[in-house]
Amino acid sequence: MIYSTFAEVYDTLMDDSLYLQWRDYVLKHVQPQGQLLLELAGGSGSLALLLKQAGFDVAVFDLSSEMLALAEAKAEAAKVALPLIQGDMQDLSALPQCDIVTCFDDSICYMKDLASVQTVFTQVAERLSVGGDFFFDAHSLYQMDEVFPGYMYNYQTEDYAFMWHSYEGDEPHSVEHDLTFFVYDEKLDAYHPMIETHKERTYPLADFKQALATAGFDHIEVTADFGRQAVGPQSTRWFFHAKKG
Repeated sequence: MIYSTFAEVYDTLMDDSLYLQWRDYVLKHVQPQGQLLLELAGGSGSLALLLKQAGFDVAVFDLSSEMLALAEAKAEAAKVALPLIQGDMQDLSALPQCDIVTCFDDSICYMKDLASVQTVFTQVAERLSVGGDFFFDAHSLYQMDEVFPGYMYNYQTEDYAFMWHSYEGDEPHSVEHDLTFFVYDEKLDAYHPMIETHKERTYPLADFKQALATAGFDHIEVTADFGRQAVGPQSTRWFFHAKKG
């Protein structure tokens, strides 16, 4: 395969088993009956397709047109109708009311500060019906402060090589990920780099819970390991389920 965008290579590298676990986490709490489900930061649509096939009426919302193009191709290949919406999840005002909102793969950690997180939560609450469900995950303090700084990962195939280096960010509980793909170009018989820097930040559990409560959510449940375990001191990712009051 010839990769023309960073999104294509990133999507290829993603562990597909994670999508199944995110789907099962939602299904553990909500029985699909055709409810309108908005998937924020839905990316290339892999999870959206699984949720659609499970019985939800799914729409994908993402900032990246490249990711949405991949989602469109996947929906067409699966012969599934999947509405695709490009936008910033800090402004959901143009979207219809829905029953469920998801925001997985630590996408909330890409917000620059807690005020931005609060804006997202408030926007989600305004779009949800009363009693509606909001699911998201976030990196834990342990992951951000202890695991990521200095983390390095390298991966290589015949088509590309991938280098991932994480280091401590400027803000508390933040990191920066330098992601570099070297993609083989047959015409040049050489590799060319695709480089992105991703900045993430997380917050204490109490701050997330307070932001949810301020937005109008109650019955807030926080777990680890896709809802299979209680939160512990070395949990790497927190999973949140909140209902609109």
